[in-house]
Amino acid sequence: MGKPDLGRLIAQTMAQPAEERTIEAVTGDILEAQRKGGEAVLTIGRCLIEAKDMLRHGEWLPWLAEKVGYSEKTAQNFMRLAREFSNPQAIADLGATKALKLLALPADEREQFVADHNVIDMTTRQLEAAIKERDEARAHAQQAEQERSEAQQSAQKLQETLHDVLEDRSDAYQRLEKLTEELDELKARPVEVAVETVVDQEAINKAKDEVRGEMQAKLDKAKEAAARAKYRQQEAEAKLDKVQTQLQDAERARKNAAMAADEDMAAFKVLFQQAQENANKMRGILLKLRAREDHASAQGAEKALKALAEAIGRCVE
Repeated sequence: MGKPDLGRLIAQTMAQPAEERTIEAVTGDILEAQRKGGEAVLTIGRCLIEAKDMLRHGEWLPWLAEKVGYSEKTAQNFMRLAREFSNPQAIADLGATKALKLLALPADEREQFVADHNVIDMTTRQLEAAIKERDEARAHAQQAEQERSEAQQSAQKLQETLHDVLEDRSDAYQRLEKLTEELDELKARPVEVAVETVVDQEAINKAKDEVRGEMQAKLDKAKEAAARAKYRQQEAEAKLDKVQTQLQDAERARKNAAMAADEDMAAFKVLFQQAQENANKMRGILLKLRAREDHASAQGAEKALKALAEAIGRCVE
């Protein structure tokens, strides 16, 4: 016997103790359940779990093929249904094929999904489409939320950069203003450069020119710094505008994706598609009825379709 696992625990709760049963008894229960169908699918799954725990290594696959006629994949599906579906009536209503499709959903969401989407009346193809749409809508919503978050972080960083640049520009302009004032003051009054010791006017003029040249160099440097700071500010503001636009786009995308992930809207979309398909089928039948010599059936179908159209129209009132 193999090691106890989850399957064995389930089997022990749903069937007689293993020591009181034989593999022949389990096989008989499976064959009987095969004849019943419906909710007996769970019985088959539980018995398969029990049998796998009873058989020795290497006996499982031959027993499946020879005694109950299942492939390993089919057996795994039955066992998974037994493990994950506790309501026999749900299996009876849905059927094994649809129930297997629902296993793609988290266990805590299946019951609500079935209720919201009227799964009992769906075809298997429609069910697959509804699950796919649900998954895609959620993925889109998550992607949009991630993009929105990234855009917010980028905008915040650019705001901080813009703040620093504005401070740099302010400092540069203040320095430029101060140097301009000093230069204007220098031009407006004689330069006192060693007046007591230097009496040569040429030397005094030379000293003035040197001071003015030094001040002009500082002023030019300050102007360049101010220009660079202004350029950095403009560049940061442009980047910020771009990121803010991206943020707005991301927020719109997030809201659209959230709407797409809305369970009610998803259910409505599936039902609408079903109605469209049925309407097309009914139109095809009506055309065939109109081709008959006796138009009574066609007239009756037309009357029924008109009544249905009126009923649908009242839904939006």
